[in-house]
Amino acid sequence: MAIHPDFPSSPHVILDPSIRWFPADETLRETSMDKLMPPLVSELRNKVKNWRDDHYYGATPTSISLLNWWFTTHHLLAGPYINDPMVEFQYYFAQREALETIIYLMDVVQVKDKFDLLRFDSSGQITTGMIEETWRRFVIKMATGAGKTKVLSLALAWSYFHKLYEPESKLARNVLVITPNIIVLDRIYKDFSGLKIFFEDPVIPDNGFDGQDWRNDFQLTLHIQDEVR
Repeated sequence: MAIHPDFPSSPHVILDPSIRWFPADETLRETSMDKLMPPLVSELRNKVKNWRDDHYYGATPTSISLLNWWFTTHHLLAGPYINDPMVEFQYYFAQREALETIIYLMDVVQVKDKFDLLRFDSSGQITTGMIEETWRRFVIKMATGAGKTKVLSLALAWSYFHKLYEPESKLARNVLVITPNIIVLDRIYKDFSGLKIFFEDPVIPDNGFDGQDWRNDFQLTLHIQDEVR
């Protein structure tokens, strides 16, 4: 399966939807790309790109602040050892696009159910009868190693602060995380124990960023299933 000749080697580069990978030979890009992708993906990628180019117009102030902190602010983090120099940290574009898409659907489009989501169907072959659920569900599909745990930490922080700072927010400060097995649970627990991932990565903005006391206001408690009484 071919890769577009302009596809960058860096995972940090913002990708134009027109050069994205798709499951076919490169010669079929113009005629078959949209048909071979999952039905909502192509249209959503284009919508999110335009929204990004428009500086996240239409999102809540909390969402815009977080997106700018995560993806347009330079972050220098300490290395793993005491004498290591500071290194620049940057989220992968895959991680950025995942959060942007969630926030676009919630804040801007205000998707409530499957009927709203199907507005993005570019295949013309999906009907509401094919989807049994009536509740809202977003699925993020990412390759192994693309950083799903980091996306999870960003999504949790966004929901927390959105509920805290936006008066009309319908999100939550309490979140249930379910893993498919003990191995994944142990891996996620290692990252979230002591809320480590939220502060070792630049998840929580500095106090004073855009006028909010983010770190002081982030009062989250982690509960593990076996420890809950």
